[in-house]
Amino acid sequence: MPSVGSVDELKQILSDEQVVTSGAAMRAYDCDAYPLDKSKPFAVVFPRNTEEVSRVVRWCGETETPFVPRGAGTGLSGGALAAKGGVVISTKGMTQLLELDVENRVARVQSGHVNLKLTQAASEHGLYFAPDPSSQSVSTLGGNIAENSGGPHTLKYGVTAQHVFGLTMVGFDGEVIELGGPIADHPDSPFIDLIVGSEGTVGIVTEAWVKLSPDPAAVETVLASFSSTRAACETVAAIISVGIVPAALEIMDRKVCEAVKAAFGLEYPEGSEALLLIECDGEPEAALTEIQEVRRICEAQGSIGLQVAADEEERAQLWKARKKGIGALGRIAPTLVTHDGVIPRSKLPEMLDFVSKVGSEHGLITANIFHAGDGNLHPVLCFDEREPGMIHAAETAGQKIIEKCIELGGSITGEHGVGVEKLDAMKVMFSEDDLRLQMEVRSIFHQSELCNPCKVLPNQKGCVEHMRRWRGAAT
Repeated sequence: MPSVGSVDELKQILSDEQVVTSGAAMRAYDCDAYPLDKSKPFAVVFPRNTEEVSRVVRWCGETETPFVPRGAGTGLSGGALAAKGGVVISTKGMTQLLELDVENRVARVQSGHVNLKLTQAASEHGLYFAPDPSSQSVSTLGGNIAENSGGPHTLKYGVTAQHVFGLTMVGFDGEVIELGGPIADHPDSPFIDLIVGSEGTVGIVTEAWVKLSPDPAAVETVLASFSSTRAACETVAAIISVGIVPAALEIMDRKVCEAVKAAFGLEYPEGSEALLLIECDGEPEAALTEIQEVRRICEAQGSIGLQVAADEEERAQLWKARKKGIGALGRIAPTLVTHDGVIPRSKLPEMLDFVSKVGSEHGLITANIFHAGDGNLHPVLCFDEREPGMIHAAETAGQKIIEKCIELGGSITGEHGVGVEKLDAMKVMFSEDDLRLQMEVRSIFHQSELCNPCKVLPNQKGCVEHMRRWRGAAT
């Protein structure tokens, strides 16, 4: 483990300005956007390339120091938590767009490159990067790969895994591993599929070859208001049932409407209890035909208002409630925990009723903003963590919500990952044999206890004590 001279050793490996150990910095890095578990690292380092990451990881192995990869810190399950202390290896300095191959529609980027900036760089060539998590203006490609992030357009275009062709990764011992390349269906693809979504537990991705998609010829966007969340959910089912697969199908409930109205002055029809954002894209005639059918279905399902975007500016305005909704909820309470579970679309009304009931039972305000098209829920628990017992209440309510997703035939995560937040839920969803098999799959890459420990798989050696320490201090 780190000694008194460790800081000097790290500065020799990198440079003085690339190693941070001050108290303020450690507080800034003691959690990601999941606020319920906190653990301070020994140091934070900022390598600029794969070789520097490799040197730091080799040093961690030699000194038996745990290490944790971290991008922008926007993760929502504690995946970038320094669970056993050690060194946080930040990729924020690794921001280069290394290659942009327009002809083959691929790009090679460092893992600290911001998601939205890749789309901006490719836009002048009529291309974009399809995975678009709500944090895309700040989240990095490395974090998106670690969590297999999705976003509002996942329904039609898929999650990050469908857009990664090759990876450069530093293994647990500092070895640099190259997998895949600038083409799809590479012989290494099965290994890449294991790494994407592994939450940094098998190594640190430093570069990636990613797929770029052509801009759709036309985009049609509608925001429909409903007098109940149930009516909005039933409209989603009705749209899918006629064979339309929109680019996006997003629902925001009344609490979100109230928050964005207060924050941005957005106005919706009187009596709006839910908003349904629908986007269709493709060739102009096909997109227009689809959105006309969508409007007909919305009206048949009792929509109390329809807003149709006439141009890109109006489209951005309609998206505002979805893109800014969670941030606006900060007006309701100072602490927000955004959960992530998946259920069959037909179970949406039942699940939303359950979320409201559980929130009330535990003294929490609940709001819902989610990817309705693929049943990926994001219940938001709003409270003040300074009030005694509220952290425990949020943890208990969150566990009940995730277990209900499993009961309804769903999954514990759609895009936020397991991290430390859902470790207990893994034991509900999977048998001991299932978990053992997953551990064996991870052992293909390593059996080290240093590489992002205490994440994803429960009952890892030495992790129970650490969980008690974080949660005992938090509650």
